[in-house]
Amino acid sequence: MRGPADWRHRCARWLEDASDGPLHDGRWGLTTRASFAPGIWTEDFVRDWPDCVLELLCGGGWHGVLPLRPLSEPGAPRVKAYRKHARDGTLAPVLLWWVSFLDGWLILDGHDRAVAALAEGSEPECVVLARLPDRAHWRREADELTTAHEERAARPDVPRATPARAYADTLAALPYDEAPTPVWPPARGA
Repeated sequence: MRGPADWRHRCARWLEDASDGPLHDGRWGLTTRASFAPGIWTEDFVRDWPDCVLELLCGGGWHGVLPLRPLSEPGAPRVKAYRKHARDGTLAPVLLWWVSFLDGWLILDGHDRAVAALAEGSEPECVVLARLPDRAHWRREADELTTAHEERAARPDVPRATPARAYADTLAALPYDEAPTPVWPPARGA
């Protein structure tokens, strides 16, 4: 944790190598996130897993963080070691997965790091995994933009920088919002 690292790429490798990970066919994004709306890591952070009730039907959505295992105590040896990293600013990020039907995040990796950061009075930095909109639609839109850009760039009356900047701005504006998380029935039945 002390050396520089591109955590998004590390998390991508871990997810690709995981035999039971959340990845399935589709378009995925990994983004870094250092801040969240107020209440995400306080009121809406589930500390008493698995004995909890999620208030998913409230008007504005839940937007909480749900661990996939019981959390360690802030005084546990491993959490104490992570707390030192949190104070030093060298704590590795927590890997979260945005799950649309929960309207919140699941902690995939970093349960103890999350507890350590919170115990030190800060929100943990995170790498967020989210499913992105259908690639075919995105690809079709990107191809149309590319064709239009090439046509404009070929015109001698248009300054070269103008279509290049417009093309970059338009591609950056393509949908990168989260797509719904699909759900399948359990392999062995209900």
